[in-house]
Amino acid sequence: MLRRIAPALLTVLVVALGVTALAARPPQGTPQRTADFVVLAGIAGLRWEDVDPQSTPTLWRMAQDGSIGSLSVRSAHRPTCPVDGWLTLGAGSFAAWNGSRSVDGCPSAGVTVEQPDGIGANLPDQESVVQYNQQRLPWGAMPGSLSESVRCSVAVGPGAAVAAARPFGRVDRYASGLPADPRPLLGSCVLSIVDLGTVEGADPATRAEEARAADAELARVLAARPPRSLVLVAGISDTTQPARLHVAVADGPGWERGWLTSASTGRDGYLQLVDLAPTALAALGRPMPERLFLGRPAISTGDRPADLAEAINAPANADREAAAQRSVSGAFFALLAGAQVLLAIAMLPLLRRARPHAGPAGPTPVSGRIVAVMELLLVAVALTVPAALLADAVPWWRGEHPGWIFAGVTALLVAAGTAAVRFAPGYANTLGPLGAVAGLTTLVVGLDVLTGARLQLNSVVGYSALQGGRYAGLSTVGLGVFLAGALVTGGWFAQRVHRGWRPAVMVAVGGLAVVVVGSPYLGADPVGAIALTAGVSVAAVISAGGWLTISRLAWATMAALAVGIGFAVVDLRRPPGERGSLGRFLSALGDGTGGFAVHRSSTENFETLVNSPLTVLALAGGLLVWFALLQPWGGLMRLFGIYPAVRAALAGTVVAAVLGGVLDGAALDVMGAAAALVVPMAALASLRVLGHAADRTRPAAGRSRANGADDDSGSGGVGPVGGGDGPTGGGGPLGAVHPRPIAGPPPSAPAKVAQPASDTAGERRGDADEPAEPTASGSTPDADPTVPVAPRQVSRSSTEVAAS
Repeated sequence: MLRRIAPALLTVLVVALGVTALAARPPQGTPQRTADFVVLAGIAGLRWEDVDPQSTPTLWRMAQDGSIGSLSVRSAHRPTCPVDGWLTLGAGSFAAWNGSRSVDGCPSAGVTVEQPDGIGANLPDQESVVQYNQQRLPWGAMPGSLSESVRCSVAVGPGAAVAAARPFGRVDRYASGLPADPRPLLGSCVLSIVDLGTVEGADPATRAEEARAADAELARVLAARPPRSLVLVAGISDTTQPARLHVAVADGPGWERGWLTSASTGRDGYLQLVDLAPTALAALGRPMPERLFLGRPAISTGDRPADLAEAINAPANADREAAAQRSVSGAFFALLAGAQVLLAIAMLPLLRRARPHAGPAGPTPVSGRIVAVMELLLVAVALTVPAALLADAVPWWRGEHPGWIFAGVTALLVAAGTAAVRFAPGYANTLGPLGAVAGLTTLVVGLDVLTGARLQLNSVVGYSALQGGRYAGLSTVGLGVFLAGALVTGGWFAQRVHRGWRPAVMVAVGGLAVVVVGSPYLGADPVGAIALTAGVSVAAVISAGGWLTISRLAWATMAALAVGIGFAVVDLRRPPGERGSLGRFLSALGDGTGGFAVHRSSTENFETLVNSPLTVLALAGGLLVWFALLQPWGGLMRLFGIYPAVRAALAGTVVAAVLGGVLDGAALDVMGAAAALVVPMAALASLRVLGHAADRTRPAAGRSRANGADDDSGSGGVGPVGGGDGPTGGGGPLGAVHPRPIAGPPPSAPAKVAQPASDTAGERRGDADEPAEPTASGSTPDADPTVPVAPRQVSRSSTEVAAS
């Protein structure tokens, strides 16, 4: 009865952990009305390095009294040209101008603004721009959504006209520049959008002069601002490649001396361009077009340093780090992919010659030193991603040559991690390196997430604030290595206990990983948590041995669906402004706009699949596994037969990584990150298993199948003791009978060659870790011994042994 209800109990436990983690959310107060007027002032290209008390005294005083943050100016086009930035501001979603442009350039023609009546203005190109964004771009943005949400709006300057134009091209009130007295104009409508100019170029003197001119215009706006008004100043776009983070300042009632943040970023001090439109409407107390706005209203949080220079240094550093990350990240993953491919090629001859030959003649064994060096290289390459994550704790981006500094720091951390694994207890065991590397990786990524994911932001292996995808929680690479590390760690622990307890161990370790990934306080990735739930369920149902049957697959599928449905129900019961990504997607399906989300996801999957170097890692790892490790001479099938919990962990990793990548729009990136950790360790374990393929062991006294011994439970048997089958019998109990080799026949006697242990016998038994019946000679076939026998020894027949 317990065996029958165990799958149901495990499913309920996984579902309870998953839904609990996903349902809890940080308290989010609904933004209250704080102003009667809102003035949005944009300065294209303005960065925090342009702000100082001498060049921009007005903006400096405004930042001193108000709230500040780093603005990501992502739009539907990269780079975000000034016209794209203004259009995105007015749409509240990622938008782009439809003028002709090169791949990395901006539209050549300017914006045509007509003034037929001297009060408002008209944009004759607006209709084509709306059609372009609605039909050609995957975001379905509606230019002019911000102006459509208020009764009247003012635009000053051509850029502001682009943001304030309604979908049919009309601007309610327009002026090409600030009049001598701006008070009547700015007080005529509740929303005013002002173009203060552009700061561009690489010359510091030129940028300082342009910033000084924009600051003088800002001083006139602040002097003429209506009473009880909120003024938002934003570096509205990029002006050169590569993209950078820009200035965001809010000054008004309720915005005193804090950090700007929003629910779309989830991190203090960071804001998106698409957040400005909902921020303006929330401050005015106006309803928002939820289906059209991708951003969320900004709020001001405390804990900002009192010294403004110190406070500004944080976003300025983030801008420099994000810029350096872009140039280093591509080279890092290209080198990592190349190193893994070269190691895969070098592994092929070692796998071919790793299995000792039981007869009098065979291939020459590979030198033990070469094997030891190859094992250390496999450990090093598996630890490269967590080492690169830890390297972000050092401010490598401040140096003159940031790429070389990052490479040096990462190399030192890889060497330290490899040494720690090499000298860790149990390294000589078959599963010793695999468990150590997986545990170390899980510990590094998990601690970073538990402490606020500070190493993920703008990290080479994390996410960039410039991309506008994620600002908090786990990155795509972090998700891949964390789920792989957690599942393999769970498999390593499960292999060390009695097989009846293995599903519970997998669920315990995997359930904690689901909580870390899915909790909005931690990993903040509900889709990744649902995918990991499926992987944990698959791993749990086959961890005790046997195949992934239809019934077991049904239990795993039910667990993943139950977590997804449970979270969806909870998320949909929240107010629209507080829903997560899954709730917003289901709401879009309900109101008929879900096609845009599906189109975006498919587009992102295709672009990532084609352009990401992690795709090479995933494909190279898959080719090595399929064409080498899974072959009869590859050793992985033998590893799976002897260690079913490890087989379960790797199967769950594949399921979780594939689902997480596809559902998150990351294609094979999650799988590539997981493969960077799992494939080298699987190859190392396979190499060690092959090295023991012809060994024999004697059973412990009084331990046989008749008395119910389970040789891998750690209860006193010999053989594959949960990864403790090395020369020292690590993990084996005290008092275990250590095996010894059986002497070979005299030179003159004809040798009777003993057949090596079968690679598939364990699979035929369905539970390969169960000891086989002892033979007449006292040896136990298919056991991975605790003490390896000298290579190329020839065993005598059972008759000869008995006679001796």
